[in-house]
Amino acid sequence: MPLSTTPIASADDVELAFYDALARADLDAMMALWADDEEIFCVHPGAPRLHGHAAIRESYRMIFERGPVLIRPRQLHVAKNMTCAVHSLVEEVKTPNDPDWQEAHILATNVYLKTPQGWRIVSHHASIAAGRPPETAAPQGVLH
Repeated sequence: MPLSTTPIASADDVELAFYDALARADLDAMMALWADDEEIFCVHPGAPRLHGHAAIRESYRMIFERGPVLIRPRQLHVAKNMTCAVHSLVEEVKTPNDPDWQEAHILATNVYLKTPQGWRIVSHHASIAAGRPPETAAPQGVLH
């Protein structure tokens, strides 16, 4: 099922568009970012793994029924090559107009693949993290 023919130049551009679609509760924009492959998968915090466009689309439809999801990505770590990029980050979640909102953060891994249509999402995995997010420190030494 072709979703979008507009090439996306980089994994970073897809990620910006992903969080923008969440902030606007734009289901069509969200789904246009996913690879045209039924092997895509998504894990929302505390939820089962979803496979394929239909299941992922339905999950975002249900999320967007409650309105926009405001997330500030932080502490991005990237591993990439010419055709694949893996982004590990902390998502700070804000709920608009919720007086009972408490600080929440989610650990997320977004995987992007360079396709003939440009960069696309192939996996989004998010898990609620306990406590406050750790502050990033400069890496020391070389890991083998």
